[in-house]
Amino acid sequence: MGLFLGLGIAGIVLLAASLVLDGVLEGFFDGALDGLFDGWLSLPVIAGFVSMLGFTGAIVLGSTGLGAGPATAAGALTGIGAGWLTWKLSRALMNDRSAAAPRGDDLIGTAGSVVTAIPADGYGEVLLRVAGQPVKFAAKSDAPVPRGVEVWVEEALSPSSVRVRLVER
Repeated sequence: MGLFLGLGIAGIVLLAASLVLDGVLEGFFDGALDGLFDGWLSLPVIAGFVSMLGFTGAIVLGSTGLGAGPATAAGALTGIGAGWLTWKLSRALMNDRSAAAPRGDDLIGTAGSVVTAIPADGYGEVLLRVAGQPVKFAAKSDAPVPRGVEVWVEEALSPSSVRVRLVER
């Protein structure tokens, strides 16, 4: 019984470690096994298998008169099920592309306000709303723009800088 409980606890510890050491086990093989197991050697899958093997084995051993062999078989079956379910859920989460990340072209036409004055020959800062979140960007303009003025994005110069123009009303 102690061995099964130890495996269950080790699986939980491995699962906690997988949150901290995400992708480390795959990195040990340095691409040699790419596509061979297709995610089956991930830490969450192994942790799910080991913990279910241990806890199910302990339950079967403690609640029935069966020996260690049937308890191990029952634990292995539920461990395979838990590993498969973990693999399917992690693949579904990793392949979820419902909300694409905004690109530079998505910023064009966005209104914002100047938080650091923009000189004629340099950069200032503007605050824009990107996907509903306020984000600061470095900003250039053809003319100097004072702090607090509303501007529109004309062009995305880089992932972190834009060219703006003054909003005329």
